[in-house]
Amino acid sequence: MRTLLVIYLLLVTLPLRSEIASFELSDIRLQGLQRVSAGTVFNELPVNVGDSIDSVTIRQLIRVLFRTGYFDDVTMARDGDILIVTLRERPAIEVIQIEGNKAIKDESLYEGLAEQGLREGEIFKQSTLERVAIELERQYVAQGRYGSGIETKVDKLPRNRVAISIDIEEGKSSGIRHINIVGATVFEQDELLDELELKHPTLLGFIRGKDKYSREKLQGDIEALESYYQDRGYVEFRAASTQVSVAPDRRQVYLTINVEEGAKYTVNQVDLVGELGEVKPEQLEALFVVQPGQIFSRARVTATEERITGVLGNSGYTFAEATGIPEVHDDGSVDVKFMVNTGQRAYVRRISYVGNATTQDQVLRREMRQLEGAWASTRAIDLSKIRLERLGYFQEVNVETPAVPGRDDQIDVEFSVKEQPTGALSGTLGYAEYSGLILGASFQETNVGGTGNSFGLGVSWSKYMKSINYNFFDPYFTADSISRGYNLSYRETNYDARNLARFSTDSLGGGVNFGFPLSETQRLQFSLTVEQTEITAGFLAAQEISSFVNAEGNKFLNYKLESSWRSSTLNRGMFPTRGQSHIGSLEVAIPSSDLEFYRVNYKGDFYFPVPFVPQSQLWALRLRAELGYGAAFGSTNTYPFYEHFFAGGFGSVRGFENSTLGPRTQPIQGIYYRDARGDPFGGNALVELSGELIFPIPLVEQIGQIRSLFFVDIGNVFNTDCPSGTVNCFDLSLEELRYSTGLAITWLTAMGPMSFALTFPLNTGPFDEVERFSFELGKTF
Repeated sequence: MRTLLVIYLLLVTLPLRSEIASFELSDIRLQGLQRVSAGTVFNELPVNVGDSIDSVTIRQLIRVLFRTGYFDDVTMARDGDILIVTLRERPAIEVIQIEGNKAIKDESLYEGLAEQGLREGEIFKQSTLERVAIELERQYVAQGRYGSGIETKVDKLPRNRVAISIDIEEGKSSGIRHINIVGATVFEQDELLDELELKHPTLLGFIRGKDKYSREKLQGDIEALESYYQDRGYVEFRAASTQVSVAPDRRQVYLTINVEEGAKYTVNQVDLVGELGEVKPEQLEALFVVQPGQIFSRARVTATEERITGVLGNSGYTFAEATGIPEVHDDGSVDVKFMVNTGQRAYVRRISYVGNATTQDQVLRREMRQLEGAWASTRAIDLSKIRLERLGYFQEVNVETPAVPGRDDQIDVEFSVKEQPTGALSGTLGYAEYSGLILGASFQETNVGGTGNSFGLGVSWSKYMKSINYNFFDPYFTADSISRGYNLSYRETNYDARNLARFSTDSLGGGVNFGFPLSETQRLQFSLTVEQTEITAGFLAAQEISSFVNAEGNKFLNYKLESSWRSSTLNRGMFPTRGQSHIGSLEVAIPSSDLEFYRVNYKGDFYFPVPFVPQSQLWALRLRAELGYGAAFGSTNTYPFYEHFFAGGFGSVRGFENSTLGPRTQPIQGIYYRDARGDPFGGNALVELSGELIFPIPLVEQIGQIRSLFFVDIGNVFNTDCPSGTVNCFDLSLEELRYSTGLAITWLTAMGPMSFALTFPLNTGPFDEVERFSFELGKTF
């Protein structure tokens, strides 16, 4: 009993004996620091030399230093009037290694770790690592990977450092065994299941991954059900609950969605309420898609909301909100009130650009339809974004409109762009039987030095052709978007060397062109080209060539005047997926020329969303058309054969060799001719049509740099003025059209676009030259 009393007295008096009496602080000394600077510690301590401190103050100081997270242990002692602070730092992270992950990319994992404070060089906290491991496992479970597991390992290194290893066992995504929608009586189960992205097990679903469960897809499917019902009048529909039952083997799940359908409602009244600013109510009421007497549709309400905010946004009310609120009644009717809050009208303070390392700011700025200092306009900002995308310089264009801090009437417009290669450099070194050694080089740059100007230079040499050409184009020759371009070219072509018609041409020419804007999407262009051409008929030249040379001569100086109209609403300059483009041109060799003829051309491109496919910029339907016609007039009797249209190959009817379709020369009668079929000769009329289904390539990350498509091509060239007695010449005829189909891929490389096509001609004529596989560098489809 006496011993217990002594121990009790010691325990009671110990805290009193360890208490530090109040003293005036003369200095603070730190011990044990390695990486944390003394300045960091002093900044955290809320005391200074000269302050009076005691035991209570010291306990507060210890708590302050622990809260910094830098230290595993903190002790303080008094040496006279000096406070001795002894610290043991937490280890620093030397390296983090992650292994086993495939479903989640390394970049995403390291970024997530960094956001939680786990990055190389940071102070290591075991609790943070444990929390991250738990959250990471939750992410995998949300993807339906119930068999996943996360193991972490921390290895101590010299100098108070650690190496962290995270080993991930992802497991397999659990498949969907069955989906049941409980409470659905209005619509059939199969009808509702068709609206879901998650599907019952099928062969197609397995290939596309539709039968793999993920929490994100389930949430999207619940929203799809809500939209399906609410677009058909069921205003009060809701998904009350969902159950996900995991099979014992964790490889399959059973989904149950419990729904409450509610009644079907008809719109009774539509009202507009709220502050409208300077916009008149009638202007907004005219935008209503929801009308009395209609079955209620959430899609119509959303469309009306977007139209209202769009009009308000174009009037400077950038932060305007419009919310359609349904009020149901017992009689099966519903009133819809659109609550509008315009907010403060705002103008643009500043427009800035990020990411244009090569392209000059002024090139982007001149495409702006939103001006600094003007009222903000959603339409003008969107149009500015579209114009930047159409330039073809950028792989990606994004825009944000943050409010100016401290101001409710100003915004900034911030464009961020991701540049892509705008130059195409190609070289050729090879040998072919028909042309011998082939040497060539060309360079085309559409954004010279970031100025927006384009420049091209090409040189080629072979037995078949020797050429040099130069072109330059300035889209903003004047500040109001009048363009100017010019070109020079020299070309010697020996068609006989390619087993084409037996003649050669020497051509020297140059031209200048000016373009004028008609609207945001249309331009009118005029050009004048002076061209001198000399024709040399080959040995045993075809009848058509000899007849033309005898009638018109073989040397011509022509002055060509061309006018063209261009219209484009394409959503981007390279690899468009929406919009359309039209080019119509008329070229005339004017009467002062040695030959008088004209040439009419039309090219059209149309891009549409793919029906029954979720809206995605990666899917599109493309329709292409090119029509051409040429004829002589005045003192010239025959359209010059060297101005003929040709068909076949890339950009034309794929599956047939380049420029080989259409009429052929007439073999010389009574004399041995190397090919009784005649040679490709082209024609004065062209018809080309094409349909393409553009689709993304699975598992390819650079989706903005690669385009894949399935195509069907139709076309041919014709001669509407076939010489009498010819057998290989034909006029416009549906029977002479050629058809082909196949798959094609274009890849944007640093050397320019690289295109491949695997083709299958669907019909052929007796003289057609088929090409199953083709490759081209420097052009897109």
